[in-house]
Amino acid sequence: MSKVADSIRRGLEQAIAYADGTADEKDYVVHVPERIDVKAIRSKLAMTQEEFAGRFGFSVRTLRHWEQGARQPEGPARAYLLVIDRAPQAVQAALHAG
Repeated sequence: MSKVADSIRRGLEQAIAYADGTADEKDYVVHVPERIDVKAIRSKLAMTQEEFAGRFGFSVRTLRHWEQGARQPEGPARAYLLVIDRAPQAVQAALHAG
């Protein structure tokens, strides 16, 4: 088997193990960037600060601090903002499902 085919096979096996919950969690690392450009995420969604904060559950004050650079979002907030950036409709659907 070629190296490429072997690599694809291993990747598929890993994906299946991850999906069915049998993968060793130590083998997977989540990368969340140290800095998140909150204003860029909000601007991409064409929302005001009030709309963005209300839609995704942030206080406007906190959002303004992030955008002005007075503070940076911490761990879980950075991860949440990354998901909002990459899949905003999925986040909105999940928040409104209840």
